[in-house]
Amino acid sequence: MAWKAAANIKRYEIYLANLSPTLGAEISKTRPVVIVSPDEFNTYLQTVTICPLTTKIHPRWPTRLPIFCAGKKAEVAVDQIRTIDRGRLLRRISVLTKDESVQLRRIISDTYC
Repeated sequence: MAWKAAANIKRYEIYLANLSPTLGAEISKTRPVVIVSPDEFNTYLQTVTICPLTTKIHPRWPTRLPIFCAGKKAEVAVDQIRTIDRGRLLRRISVLTKDESVQLRRIISDTYC
C-alpha cells in the first residue's frame, strides 16, 4: 500500500503521483509533484500538500518556479497547489535543491499571504 511505502515523506521531495481523476482545469495525469506540507504534517496526516510539475513552460507567470526534473525543463505550478491523499504518491524521484526550496517558499508566500 502506498501509505506504508511513502511513510517518510519530507518537504521539498519530488514524488510521482497519480492526480486523476480531476475536475475542470485541475492538473491531471500521473506526474511529478513537490511536497510542500511541513514535515510534522507529513508524519501524522494521511494527506500531503503538493504543487504539481508541468512541462508547459510559462516564463512570465510569477506563480511558477522553473526547475529541471528527470533531465527535463519543468515548472512547479504554485497556482495549482492542493492537498491529496498519500495513497496517490507512487514513488520518490528527486528533491529540490536548497536554492529551489527557498525560491518556492517565497513564491508560495507572495502568492497566498
